[in-house]
Amino acid sequence: MLARVWSASIVGIDAVKVGVEVDVSGGLPGIVVVGLPDTAVQESRERVKAALKNAGFAFPLRKIVVNLTPADLRKEGPSFDLPISVGILAASEQVSPDLLGDYLFLGEVSLDGNLRPVAGVLPIAAAAQKLGIVGLVVPADNAREAAVVQGLSVYGFKHLADVADFLNEPERYLPVQINGLHELSHSKFNGPDLKEVKGQAHARRALEIAAAGGHNLIFVGPPGSGKTMLARRLPGILPPLSFEEALEVTQIHSVAGLLKDKGTIISDRPYRSPHHSASGPSLVGGGSFPRPGEISLAHHGVLFLDELTEFKRDVLEFLRQPLEDGCVTISRTKQSVMFPAQFTLVASTNPCPCGYFGDTIQACSCSPRHREQYWAKLSGPLMDRIDLQVAVNRLKAEEITRQPMGEESTLVRERVKTARDRARLRFKSEPTVRCNAQIQSRHLGKWCQLDDASRSLLEGAIRKLGLSARASDRILKVARTIADLAGDEDLKTHHVAEAIQYRTIDRMQ
Repeated sequence: MLARVWSASIVGIDAVKVGVEVDVSGGLPGIVVVGLPDTAVQESRERVKAALKNAGFAFPLRKIVVNLTPADLRKEGPSFDLPISVGILAASEQVSPDLLGDYLFLGEVSLDGNLRPVAGVLPIAAAAQKLGIVGLVVPADNAREAAVVQGLSVYGFKHLADVADFLNEPERYLPVQINGLHELSHSKFNGPDLKEVKGQAHARRALEIAAAGGHNLIFVGPPGSGKTMLARRLPGILPPLSFEEALEVTQIHSVAGLLKDKGTIISDRPYRSPHHSASGPSLVGGGSFPRPGEISLAHHGVLFLDELTEFKRDVLEFLRQPLEDGCVTISRTKQSVMFPAQFTLVASTNPCPCGYFGDTIQACSCSPRHREQYWAKLSGPLMDRIDLQVAVNRLKAEEITRQPMGEESTLVRERVKTARDRARLRFKSEPTVRCNAQIQSRHLGKWCQLDDASRSLLEGAIRKLGLSARASDRILKVARTIADLAGDEDLKTHHVAEAIQYRTIDRMQ
């Protein structure tokens, strides 16, 4: 007898519907899986056989052929265990086949018949809803994640026997109900607060501008000046994720298998901080079957690169295209996938090898040649893409002991949200532009118009600092954000002047 069950496979962060055809016929007993299965799918033969027997079902002592369609799509992972098990039960007439055409099945099966969670359930649920699938049958631990998608009946089970009971008597079971909007609106950020940072008014101001406009930022200063402390507080002043943004972030983390302990939907903006020994593929994504890297896991959030000059130069060069396009495309011989990567880059570095060049407390021991070689690790095109370049000095003893706490993150966050709302209203006719950092060059004449005094000031800065056209465009975008924070619609000279000062270490040596 032939049975057909629906499942899905992940390609990038998108899902492709996969048919699982199971034929039980005469011949030597055994299971054959065809349709480009990987090793994990091939191994499902033994898992499924043991699980069905241990769950109390009769395993057919006949020839079983499992065909995964489309045949030219590589299938990977243990998520096909459940649909293969259901297909065998239906083909051997142990469960009713009535619901198989309307539901999509996913899950790994243990040898005792228990269902284990799998990665990528949320993007599969979203794709199933668009394809008109009635419902989704998944392991219980994946049910809340999948139920975030509205208009889809999601059933979560812990054991194969429960799935069989559902197929035979579906009226006994109710789908899992989750209100993603409610969970998102009631979430609270519990990360570090900006009020814990003493002094550093210039750096705090740059942090606020970066949050308001989505601008990339680098802190340069000696050890102990608070660079890392400042960077870790950026997520706390970013505006809350919208429901659409939260879904995008959650889908990426679901594909990466990072949702097991994060509930149904990610409500906080991501903060990723890879070590400086990270490889290029771990940063941008990759592998034989491409998976998202750190820059995609930081989508709609913050990617913090501590000790930027310690990263390999070729690894840093991988960032150039994602910083410009907001996505990364990974090409392999048989497929090409695109991962979103709209993140705010925050970096920190010492000003020289010893770390004390320009420090008011300790003298630098580096020669000019050593400093030049140190900064040569960062290419000009990469530095052009960093909008805010801020020198951070160490606090003096009296500032550490006597200076009061700074402004709370919640207050700064309100100003940032107001500035972003102003920008979003301005960009309502450009849905691809969400913040000032994403303004395209063709829009600068419309949204960043300069008067004669501001234009002369910018031209002088370009000549004096040797700025590229890209760097001058980014000055205009920063000035636009500064004006939004001040509540001004038109750019003024002092907005441009403040934006220019954040490029003064552009060619630091």
